[in-house]
Parts: sequence; structure tokens; C-alpha cells
Amino acid sequence: MEAQNLFTPTSSLSTFFSMFLLIYLFAYFVVFRNWGPKHIAEASSCLISLAHGTPAFLLAINALTKSQLPLSSFASPNTNSQNIVLDYSIAYFLIDLLHYVVFFPSDVLFIFHHLATLYVFVTCRFVVHHGASALLVLLVLAEITSLCQNVWTLASFRKADTPAASKLYEYLSPRFYAFYSVFRGFLGPLFVLKMGIFFISGAADTLIPRWAWISWMVVITTAIFVSIVWVLNHWIEWFRERSRVQKKVA
Repeated sequence: MEAQNLFTPTSSLSTFFSMFLLIYLFAYFVVFRNWGPKHIAEASSCLISLAHGTPAFLLAINALTKSQLPLSSFASPNTNSQNIVLDYSIAYFLIDLLHYVVFFPSDVLFIFHHLATLYVFVTCRFVVHHGASALLVLLVLAEITSLCQNVWTLASFRKADTPAASKLYEYLSPRFYAFYSVFRGFLGPLFVLKMGIFFISGAADTLIPRWAWISWMVVITTAIFVSIVWVLNHWIEWFRERSRVQKKVA
């Protein structure tokens, strides 16, 4: 049975929104209540990210498989299953956006990222009604790293307090950076390039308005660039720290 038979657009979005809100509140007031004011909100954000990332990855793969369309059909109509994945992600980004607005209003980069992502998902879902297949491939490439990234982030919050967290952080760092680099720094840009070639060719003009795909490409390209810069900075920091440790040992 298609998911659309179980959810209307409004009910699915409100259901997922309520779910992520409850997870966030549970994390804030129960799971991480003893983590102190410095990390409690950030850790709660990580928990809803965990609740979104891997499920969204699996749901997206399932929706793409069910569509029975080639992945090159970047302008194909959204299927019911694809719309459910979009609703799931929209709900998550809305809650996490509220998190940043309430607790970190000066973190303009993340707020802008979430607003831009929501713009792409919302216009695809509720305005254009086409193009979800391309966006879900990008979602797969992004969220495949989610589990590792959130565990790494949580470990970073506790590394100064517990030896186990410190060891986990040190162990995960190069592996996570490599994993992230492959999917966000290599496969992601390759797929975005393929999308760009498709849209520029005019193959989508009768289905997706130019203002839509152009704005999507601007947002996606910017996000890819920021991701590459982010992981590159972490690689540089990791190599510097490793070099510093080796000099101390020598």
C-alpha cells in the first residue's frame, strides 16, 4: 500500500512535525538533561538528526526504487512515496530550524542552510510537484553520513569529560572525514553536475519552471561548496593536530 493512502499531505507533515518535536523535547528534558547548558540543546538537535538521517536515507531509497523510473528522470512527477519522504524531511528541518532560532539565533549559516533547504523541499513538494527523484538522490548522498556524523558530534561534546568519548572521537574523526569526503565531496558534486547538464539542456522546461530549477541549483551548489569547505577545514585541523602530537612524541 502506498504511503499516500495512509497520509494526506497535511496530516503526514503535521504527524512528522509532532514526532520530531516530541523527540527533541524528550532528548532535552530526559536523555541529555545532565549534559549542562553548553551542550544540552546541541545534543538534542543531534538526536532528532539521528531520527531523521538514517530513516530518510532508507525511505528515499525505497521511494526511488518504487518509482520504477530511471534516476536520470530528474523532472518526473513526484510519486506518493517520494512526497512522504519530502514531508518527513520538511518536518525535521522545521524543528531543527526552530532549535537554531531559539538557542543559536546568531548562527546565521545554519539558519540560512535550513531555510534554503526548506525552500527547495517545499517548492518541490507543494508548488512544482516534479523533481523529487533528483532531490531524493541528493538526500541519500547526504544522509548516508548522518549516523556517523551525529555519533562523532556527540562524542565531541563529551570528549573533554570522559576518556571513552575522547577515544571514540579520535577513532571516528579520520574515518568520518573520509566517509564524508567521498559522498559529500565527490559523489555529490558529480550528481549535481549531472543535474545541471540535464536542466540546462531544457529537458525539464515543460515540467519544472526555470525559476524553480535555477534556484534549486543555486541552493544545492552552494550547499555542496560549503560541505567541501567544512570537511576540508576539518582535514586540515586533523593533520595539524596529528603533526603536533608526533612532534611531542619525537
